[in-house]
Amino acid sequence: MVQFFPEKSFAFALDSERKKSGLIRKEIHFGRDLHYVYLEGGQGEPLILLHGFGADKDNFTRMARFLTPHYRVIIPDHTGFGESARPEGASYTPEEQAKRLHQMAEGLGITSMHMGGSSMGGQIAMVYASMYPDQVESLWLLNPGGLWDGPTANAWETMVADNNEKNPLIIEKEEDIFSLPSLVMEKAPYTPKAFLRVIARERMENATLEKRIFKDILSSNVREKISGLETPTLIVWGSEDKVLHPGNAEILHGLLPKSSLILMEGIGHLPMLEAPEQSAEDYLNFRKNL
Repeated sequence: MVQFFPEKSFAFALDSERKKSGLIRKEIHFGRDLHYVYLEGGQGEPLILLHGFGADKDNFTRMARFLTPHYRVIIPDHTGFGESARPEGASYTPEEQAKRLHQMAEGLGITSMHMGGSSMGGQIAMVYASMYPDQVESLWLLNPGGLWDGPTANAWETMVADNNEKNPLIIEKEEDIFSLPSLVMEKAPYTPKAFLRVIARERMENATLEKRIFKDILSSNVREKISGLETPTLIVWGSEDKVLHPGNAEILHGLLPKSSLILMEGIGHLPMLEAPEQSAEDYLNFRKNL
């Protein structure tokens, strides 16, 4: 069935994972040019989780099953990704993304939240907390981006060179997708090739916009924005990250006075996909100690 009906099989697999995690797909609209599609499940204090560059809301789905028994988990597709809006001529800097997310939070009646983010999502979460410090109760940063003057991984040099012409995070042809899992994960979960091809086709349609977004996220360095930020923060970094150098973890730890740091051995750039249960357990322990 997977080979003959890959799109339907992929949608069925996603729906199954969401149900196991107690997540429901929802939408919120703000006029013609801005709308968010998001997953929501659980009860309690709001926990907003932000995916990284080139990803979507389902990067957190498997891990969310360990979180929805404790919190109201909300996982949006960022503007420009997944099923959310792609407004004509919009800026995609972390600051503008944070403003739009703030509008979404207000639309959902949320004025106080905990926030987590992976990679680009971690960068946006830090910027959000710096812009709305009274509304963010804690941060959970999973291999976050945004510290662009820190040490760089080898793969990163390729990503920022030649005007994105060789950026392996941007999928421009179908075969590009097959090298992506081993780049971003040390312990990649099994994904059928047919599903990867479905993802590749979606990413190829978004490639031109992603090139713009990549430039916009590089334009914002978080160092000055977060230095001394008092928000309690859990920093998590995979020791085998090939995209963002693990050495940035200690730098962030030094910039954030109320932060704690976990270095996950044998894990790459996406802890929530590579070790979902352990990542969730570490976060639950962090929240117990707030």
